[in-house]
Amino acid sequence: MPDDDEPDDERTSGAGPRRGLTIGAFARASRLSAKALRRYDELGLLRPARVDPYTGYRYYDETQLERARLVAWLRRVGMPLARIRHVCDLRGTDAVAAGREIEAYWARVEYETAARRDLATFLVDHLTLSGDRPPAGKGAEAMEHTNRSPGMLGIRYASRSDRGMVRPTNQDTAYADDGLLAVADGYGAEGARASSAAVEALRSVAIEGGDLLNALTEGVVRANAAVGAVAGASGTTLTAMLWTGSQLALVHIGDTRAYLSRNGEFFRITHDHTVVQSLIDGGALTAEEAESHPQRSLLLRSLDGTEEAARPELRLHDAREGDRYLLCSDGLSTVVPPEEVRRVVTAPTPPEDAVTELLTLAQEAGAPDNVACVVADVVDLLA
Repeated sequence: MPDDDEPDDERTSGAGPRRGLTIGAFARASRLSAKALRRYDELGLLRPARVDPYTGYRYYDETQLERARLVAWLRRVGMPLARIRHVCDLRGTDAVAAGREIEAYWARVEYETAARRDLATFLVDHLTLSGDRPPAGKGAEAMEHTNRSPGMLGIRYASRSDRGMVRPTNQDTAYADDGLLAVADGYGAEGARASSAAVEALRSVAIEGGDLLNALTEGVVRANAAVGAVAGASGTTLTAMLWTGSQLALVHIGDTRAYLSRNGEFFRITHDHTVVQSLIDGGALTAEEAESHPQRSLLLRSLDGTEEAARPELRLHDAREGDRYLLCSDGLSTVVPPEEVRRVVTAPTPPEDAVTELLTLAQEAGAPDNVACVVADVVDLLA
């Protein structure tokens, strides 16, 4: 490429006016590699101030260093490129909003790290206890932890599903009880039966000895088989949580979503299994561009009775008093603006009121799709 053979003078190309920093000089000043700068140029994240039309050399202005260094710092904390672009663009108009975006991103990272920690702890305990001769001391402590009676935490919840303003039938299912929160979005000729079959299969899951993760795994197998028994080329997405009084086990597949409001922060805890999301993850598409993409509803994973497509995410979480969870179908998340969803979910209102307001907002926006949502609060039952 031309940039691999730059002019000797870092600021000029032959005789003439100053043209700015070459890609090599800018790379050294920003602590980004030339390869990364080329990639960021292609993605529109950090374009050069000028490209020589004859040589193809890239030239950068010193005023771009601040944005470049912000990109480098955000990459160091692991932020995806599409989100970095959003933060950098925000910084130019509203630095406070950009800071909130970084704060929300890091809150999600901490939450997911804690979830992985909980899962690792569970697996250590499970494998230790499943051995013929568990080690003295640690094995006993693990048994005590696994069989400990739940505390006095509980959930208060509300769920609703609505046909919307356009679709002739409702293929969404929303369900909530003391042990299960679930939203499923069916598709195909038998989509309504598929979504209800998946949720009904999870309702029959028995949790023995506090073994949430294995119970959830068994529930997913049952749910996929139940969907497979439905006639026609049909299937469903599914986002659900099993509850035992101190922990939640999450199963997620497709583009239904789960959000968490905790300590004033609100963030999504699931990842869409869609073609568009894979393009966003790769930096080929921004979240804004995804909203109008023709393949935004094309799923990569779902429950359809086959093992190939049925590859859900399974995670274990510790619940905290004051947590509020939102589970919803894309009939809500793609229609109601994110800031409105945040406002409703973080407001100190009962779950019933939050669900009602969310569905009202979807209807006011035209409700082109079925809508389903569950709102659940983790509360102290003795308070």
